[in-house]
Order: sequence, then structure tokens, then C-alpha cells
Amino acid sequence: MTRDQILALDKAYVWHPYTAMRVYLDEVDPLVIVRAEGSRLFDADGRAYLDGNASWWTATLGHRHPRILAAMKRQLDTLDHCALGGIAHEQAAALGAELCAAAPGMARVFYTDNGSTAVEAAVKLSLQYWVLHGATRKTRFVALEGAFHGETVGATSLGGVEIFRRPFADVLFDCVHVPVDDGHARAFDAMRGLLERDHDTIAAVVVEPILQGAAGMRTYAASYLAELRALCDRTGVLLVFDEVFTGYGRTGPMWGAEHAGVAPDLMCLGKAFAQIIPMGATLVAPRVFDAFARERDTAFFYGHTFCGNPIGAAVAREVLAVYTEEDVLGQVAAKAPRIVRATERIARIDGVRHVRSVGMACAADLGEDASAQESLEEAGYLGTAGWRVYAEARKRGVYARPLGDTVYLCPPLTIADADLDELLAVFEESITVALDRH
Repeated sequence: MTRDQILALDKAYVWHPYTAMRVYLDEVDPLVIVRAEGSRLFDADGRAYLDGNASWWTATLGHRHPRILAAMKRQLDTLDHCALGGIAHEQAAALGAELCAAAPGMARVFYTDNGSTAVEAAVKLSLQYWVLHGATRKTRFVALEGAFHGETVGATSLGGVEIFRRPFADVLFDCVHVPVDDGHARAFDAMRGLLERDHDTIAAVVVEPILQGAAGMRTYAASYLAELRALCDRTGVLLVFDEVFTGYGRTGPMWGAEHAGVAPDLMCLGKAFAQIIPMGATLVAPRVFDAFARERDTAFFYGHTFCGNPIGAAVAREVLAVYTEEDVLGQVAAKAPRIVRATERIARIDGVRHVRSVGMACAADLGEDASAQESLEEAGYLGTAGWRVYAEARKRGVYARPLGDTVYLCPPLTIADADLDELLAVFEESITVALDRH
């Protein structure tokens, strides 16, 4: 199929995510990608683009990793699919053991079909946990300002980005959003006061450890997580870590939680978890599972047709094996200083307001400062500066999707050093040119 044929069908039938479709149909000439390899995407005209966001933070091992493809093909030869209801199979069983070994403090794995539903399962598990303990008033949740936890109604309720919540406001459940920042003492006082006052109505606190992705790659101190763990223990509130983005080495260690040396009561996984297969998981600490296993007639009434599917589980097992056998976390430690040096250079560009990096992620805020959350949202998500950088980067062979006036990079963790240097150089040049021409 030619580029024109693909584009004609796309504009005739496809509804794109997070896209103003009238503008897209009338004005946008999108990339038309036909294949991928390693850290690069290839379009219908044969041009290559460095994938600067790992295809929405998923391809941490790059595209078409040979071991991942081989694991999928092997599984297809034996068992393509079966439901997990009342059935056990090797891949889901072995993956459960391997995940619990890789995530200290976690004892059981509940499979879902993506990161959003992993969070949704954590919400429902938290609510039912307290019902089983007779604490029926504990129905509220706490999350951080700027949080993003997924697309289901429950996950949207946890989200702290008002522009994403607004269309559904009348049906979202009660979630209190508290501030977080790098020098977190005053911000943590808000969390402490809330939990100490209202713990008898709060089921759980849900956070992205260390790095808030869709908030604009906002970082916060590891000490906040450590103090939050102690506070939740003291006040009797469950702690949920959404590691859909921060897990699997994005921030440096395997889990974002490792920066603080703590473990949650529930952990949500997705994206890099199975790389090329839509699949997620909610891991739980022993006390959470024990509450459900105590009585014979207690079940968690939740599940998906594809939860724990054999192909996805086989791929997820191979992902864990690659991380260990190819020392992916060691590669992150070696590459991350390159990103730090690049952000230091970018900080000196006129028009760059703030930069930050952690592990294999970095971001720069462009344009005027905005102190209020509402103005930050409008400038951040509806701003155009990032899109100008996107356009310049695209001309130079880099795909770097912005978050409004924030531009960021989250490349594959295994990106070759030469490709990483090229990516960072193009990123810096694109920011410079975009700001100079405005």
C-alpha cells in the first residue's frame, strides 16, 4: 500500500488519541510508519526517525528485539490463547514467580490487559480490601497534583490533570490531589495533614514514584516516598505505586520505588512489562492477598479475557530475562550521564525555563512561567512551543512528541551510544531553532 493510500484510509476511518480531529483532518500531514528496528522508525518514503519517546514509553528494549520476537513465535507454536479462569498454564505461572522475585515485598500477581486496567484493578482491590476489614467508610483516594494514571473512569478519577478530567467530572469518584515538589517539606505537610485527619475515609494513596510522566516529566525527591510509606503505615492507608511508566529501569533502577528503598502495598505494571503485547499486572503485598484468601467465599470480581494470556506472559518473561542477561540497568547507568550533560546545555538556551532529567528521561519547559495550576495546565497542555520543537525535530529525523510547552525524551533504554548522541544533539538544536524563530 502506498503512503497516499494509507493516509486516505487513515483520514477516512481512524479516530486518533488525544487529537483534535478537525485540525488533524484539515491540516496535519502525519508520519506514516511502515517498519521499525532498534531505536528507529521508518516511514513510507524510506526515511528513518530516532524514536525519542520509545513509542509512548513502551519500547524500552527497542523495536523488534530478536529475543522478544523469538519468544512470541515459540509460544505461538504451542498455546496461542486460553482463559485464566479456572485454568493454569506455564507462562502465567512462571511469570508470576519471576515478577515476585524481581519486585521485593510483592507476593501475588493479578494480570490485566494494560497499564490503565492494572491501576483500575488496584483501585478495586483497595476498596474491597477495606470492605473485608469492615472499614466501609474508606472509599476515598489521594493522588498527586499533575498525576496521570490511565484512561479508564477509575484511573481518570485518580488523575490530577484537570483538562483530562473535565469532560467526565460528573461521574468520577472522590480523589483528593495534593502538591509535590523537589523541596517537598511544605508539600508533604499537606499529605500528612490530610491522612492524619481523614484516614478513616481514605482507602489508598496512589503515586507515580519519583517521576510523573504525563505531568511533564516532573520529578520529586525520594525522601517524599520514604516519608509517605511511613505515614501510610502509621495512619492505616494503603500505598499504591503506579510503575507503569517508572518501572523497568526508566528512572535508573528496576523500580522507581528503589530510589527510596521502600515497597508499596500494590504495584501497577504495564507498557515495558510486555513491550509489544497489550498486557499489565497488579502486584500485591502478602497482607492484601491474605485478606481475600481468608474466607472460602471471598473472590475478587474482576478479570479480562486476555489477562495472563500465554503469548503476553511468554513475552513478559523474556523481557525480564533480557533485562538480566543483557544488563539493561547497567546500560542505563552508563548512558544517563550523557542525558544529564545534554540537559545542562539545553538549560542555557534562551527561552528554556526549566530542565530536569532522571535515568533515561529528560524534559525542558519552554515559554513563560506559570505558577498557578490552572495556568500551568493551559500553558503546558494547550501550548504550542513543544509542537514547534516537534516539527523541527521531525525535519532532522527525530520523533519527539511534546506535552504542550514541555518537550521531553524517553528513548529506548538500549539505544546505541551513537544514536543517543545524535538524538540529544537534534533535540538541543530543535529547541534552539524553534525558540529563535518564534
